[in-house]
Amino acid sequence: MTAPQPVKLFESTRVRSHWDAVQEKWYFSVVDVVQVLTDSTIPKRYWSDLRRKLEKESGQPYEEIVRLKMPAADGRLRETDAADVPTLLRLIQSIPSPKAEPFKRWLAKVGHERMQEMADPAQSLDRARENWQKLGRSDKWIQQRMTGQETRNKLTDYWKESGVEKSDEFALLTNIIHQEWTGLSVQAHKSLKSLKTQNLRDHMNEAELIFTALAKRAKDDLEKRTGQKVVTGSNFLPPGKSMSTQLAATPERKRNNSQKK
Repeated sequence: MTAPQPVKLFESTRVRSHWDAVQEKWYFSVVDVVQVLTDSTIPKRYWSDLRRKLEKESGQPYEEIVRLKMPAADGRLRETDAADVPTLLRLIQSIPSPKAEPFKRWLAKVGHERMQEMADPAQSLDRARENWQKLGRSDKWIQQRMTGQETRNKLTDYWKESGVEKSDEFALLTNIIHQEWTGLSVQAHKSLKSLKTQNLRDHMNEAELIFTALAKRAKDDLEKRTGQKVVTGSNFLPPGKSMSTQLAATPERKRNNSQKK
């Protein structure tokens, strides 16, 4: 199977997903789907109880469930229960939820969009841009995010060509580079921003996104000139989930605010 795909959004809720290029079908994190449908604070326990109940009723294990590596709360890739669309549809029937029908339509939409993207890969970039716009990101932020992703893709391609294959090796190399320019490990940076399973780059401000592609010296020089830190605790979490602000106050923004006054 190929590497895990970026998470999908259902009503602004992240659902971890995986596209199997060999079988040409989606797999989704069962725990994430359970959380979407039930709003449970402990979706793992809900799923564990439901699975035991279903297996007891059928008298056999749920063989359609597979174990796939997906980003865990600590940012590392860890195995979790995943299911394809037909299996999810059967599971949804066992979960009383007003979100069941909207979620089924969402699954159908995701499948349709994948078919379109296979015919025209550029559509995947358009949908990524559309998702970020829905989350309130500025056009400048989106451009920086997409540029950074392109740079990241080129780097990982180079690593693959150099014989790096395992996910933990990718994580180690990523952490070394990240710590060089930020002075923080990836996990420490996520903790600074009060993030758990969220993608770190999706919660970087414009300055942080820019400096992911630049050297540490450039970051240090800017901090000396402005007296402000590039790496901050700002994030895009909904209000109430974080003590940090939605965006860091960049020098440009401060100048704009002072001019308004």
